[in-house]
Amino acid sequence: MTRDASPDPAIAFEPEFIAGVREIFEDKIVFNRVLGLRITDIAPHQVRARIDMRPELVGHYAYHRVHGGVISAGLDAMGGLAVMAAIGARHMDEPPAQRLHRFAKLGTIDLRIDYLRPGIGATFELQAETLRLGSRVASTRMSFSGADGKLLATGAGVYIVS
Repeated sequence: MTRDASPDPAIAFEPEFIAGVREIFEDKIVFNRVLGLRITDIAPHQVRARIDMRPELVGHYAYHRVHGGVISAGLDAMGGLAVMAAIGARHMDEPPAQRLHRFAKLGTIDLRIDYLRPGIGATFELQAETLRLGSRVASTRMSFSGADGKLLATGAGVYIVS
């Protein structure tokens, strides 16, 4: 993370804020529910989630590989989640409910995905961080790994924040 965007690692989000982000990310964004994206950690500097493999996510029936669209959509969602965390950390002076409303205009501007290895496994780990949070645009870096930690895909995303 660049120094100008690094949130203070000592910042601890309130349970109300974490619950609100989880509700938005896992339930209100219905496509994330379809993917089975579940947040495992949310911190100002990094977010993590997982996807459990299911038959609906198979992209290649003979090899039981996860579909590339699942990888792409998952990484895009994680970039957005990282921006949510960075916005939340930037505005700790506001109550949690007010910070949660700041996500209303969040949207993807640009997304790049590099597929490195076939996505074969029972679970997948996703991670993202915000490289820069500006007043209008945020840049992120994301990764998609197997349960063994092997890197399967990487991503870079740019998001509109206002």
